[in-house]
Amino acid sequence: MTKDKTITVGRSVKRLDAVGKVTGEAVYPGDMNIDEQLWMKLRFSDRAHARVVAIDTSQAEAVPGVVAVLTAKDVPNNEYGLTMKDQPVLCGPGSHSSIPGADVVRCYMDQVAVVVAETEAAAAEAVRLVDVTYEDLPAVFDAEEALADDAPQLHANHPNNVLCHFLIRKGDMDAGWQQADVIIEGEYHTGYQEHAFLQPEAGVGYIDEAGRVTVVVAGQWVHEDQEQIYHALGLPEDEVRVIYPAIGGAFGGREDMSVQIVLALAAWKLRRPVKIQWSREESILYHHKRHPVTIRAKWGATREGKLVVAESVVIGDAGAYNYTTNKVMGNANLMATGPYEIPNIHLDTYGVYTNNIPCGAFRGFGGPQGAFAAEGQMNKLAEALGLDPVELRMKNVLQEGSLLSVGTPLPLGVSIPQVVESCARESFWVHDRGDWSRAACPQPANPALRRGQGFAAAFKNVGFSFGAPEHSWATVELRGQAEIEEVIVRHAGAEVGQGTHTVMVQMAAEGAGVPLEKVCLIAQDTAETLNSGSVSASRMTFMAGNAIKGAAERALEKWHNEERPAKATYKYRPPATTPYDPKTGKSEPNFAYGYVAEAVEVEVDIETGHIRLVQVVCADDVGHAVNPQLVQGQVEGAVVQAQGYAIMENLISQEGRILNPYLSTYLIPTILDVPDEVKSVILEYPDPIGPWGARGMGEMPFLPLAPAIAAAVHDATGVWMDFIPLTPERVVAVLREHGIGVI
Repeated sequence: MTKDKTITVGRSVKRLDAVGKVTGEAVYPGDMNIDEQLWMKLRFSDRAHARVVAIDTSQAEAVPGVVAVLTAKDVPNNEYGLTMKDQPVLCGPGSHSSIPGADVVRCYMDQVAVVVAETEAAAAEAVRLVDVTYEDLPAVFDAEEALADDAPQLHANHPNNVLCHFLIRKGDMDAGWQQADVIIEGEYHTGYQEHAFLQPEAGVGYIDEAGRVTVVVAGQWVHEDQEQIYHALGLPEDEVRVIYPAIGGAFGGREDMSVQIVLALAAWKLRRPVKIQWSREESILYHHKRHPVTIRAKWGATREGKLVVAESVVIGDAGAYNYTTNKVMGNANLMATGPYEIPNIHLDTYGVYTNNIPCGAFRGFGGPQGAFAAEGQMNKLAEALGLDPVELRMKNVLQEGSLLSVGTPLPLGVSIPQVVESCARESFWVHDRGDWSRAACPQPANPALRRGQGFAAAFKNVGFSFGAPEHSWATVELRGQAEIEEVIVRHAGAEVGQGTHTVMVQMAAEGAGVPLEKVCLIAQDTAETLNSGSVSASRMTFMAGNAIKGAAERALEKWHNEERPAKATYKYRPPATTPYDPKTGKSEPNFAYGYVAEAVEVEVDIETGHIRLVQVVCADDVGHAVNPQLVQGQVEGAVVQAQGYAIMENLISQEGRILNPYLSTYLIPTILDVPDEVKSVILEYPDPIGPWGARGMGEMPFLPLAPAIAAAVHDATGVWMDFIPLTPERVVAVLREHGIGVI
């Protein structure tokens, strides 16, 4: 068989899970049922901030069919957290925990009791009868108010509720301001965003045939879920197993715990299978959100259009617990000055505890918030300087060898200049006689409708950042006699809807030199695989690809030495990264990046404030498209999700309580809302250390869309709107303030 017939990397092969998902045969956690299973319901907090004085479970236990009511005293090690263990599994008296105040609820999302019963109905009835006595504590719901000396303090060892503070000090600010001919100041506000994945939280817990506490659930990192469970239960690692079946979306919303630990707790205590299924309302109310962020920015440029100085303060509302705030805000700190080389920077970024719902990972991971401000500043500078926005960017984008805001050069493979240029050429811009320009946007005949076009760019890390341990394991086994008849690949990476398992099989086939149909993948089960890290940070294709490629090479070497079967395990470790220097912010933050630019056309109804996204042109450097059709799908999905973030999705939180926990009142884009066209411009500038040159790209198309839309709205109306979401009522109010659309 010739090599040409076995090449799979670079081909749009059919997804492995396509048939099961479109026919309904795929099994999700909520579809699973086990003989003699019990049902679980959770009692959540009734207060935003209070001490739990007592929990009376007698009435709940008296409900026919109730098997157990578990509280804080039943959790062996009552604490958890992805990057910092600052949250009780169950809040209440009698806690065994190193967390100060494990008897305190700090938000409505806190869990107070677990009810397990023979039927779902009995559990639902009983959970309402758990009688909780609270001692109310003062609360704070505004991140900036939480920073005040007299604000309620939510966590010990975090004065002024500062969960994290990152800074960058680069260059000479006084000199920078003196060089600046034009200075632009802006204050930008971004809102919450709900993940709204198709499958709400659900799962089953049981004791498997090997005696392990086993949880079948949807997540993004089986080994991290396993660690959180065995830590809380005080069990050895090998006595806990986590399995993922089909997963109905994640987007960062499944990085943190929801039902995993309590399912394991109940199964371990009762030695019977236990199932839980959240409603959509529970899902919106009780899992974390994207961080609302305020950014105050002041940037300066020369009259020729060279950026010389930037100063910003970034404040993110962490909510009641860390989740991944310390990582998200670290990323926002890096992205707040955009993909531009600026010699003088003064930046302070804060993650702040409040009594609001916790915030954590969501596609883009702080990058969309940073990009909204950075690109807003760039578009305003372009207007003030009389320069085309593409022209201004081309004068300032990072190049090979450029120094980042943190004072170190980017890894090799910088392609943002080519990405910006390609996006411009493929959209509304022309490059003539050395200058970029754009023709006036054609206007509709209806005078109430105004069209405008906008541009924005961004970059985003691939992989874990700032010194976080980063590696990925894979095992490849080659079976057969005279020729390879089967390739078995073990890799823990989760398939959360993006097609990662299909890509893994493609890369394994390529690495082993066999047709795709000879590859069998065993994944997302801690009992079968070694740690792969999270399906997040646009890292899985990059990390899994390098791990599988390395394992395949070593297995082939054994095969050629007549070892049958030939089996090899390989741990891929990328170049090391380093944390921020606490005094200067200097670091080597990431080992690889993805680069993106977007141009959009919008139509604004000046009478109603409604914004219609007409067209999006998205240019991404993906290094090498392992599966071009999947890349296109990721672009289109990210664009629509970012469209919701920018103009539709308005999660309302009042004194810590979410007021619109339904998809009838929290609006996400439907098929009737998507743009008329999403044009994917797939660029392939190989990453020097990516597998077959591939870069991660799942998050990139999300980042620049909101600022591009804001720029297009300004082009259409002449008004800058420095907030999202741009809902009709908010837009029309600003237009009326400027005397636009008055009837």
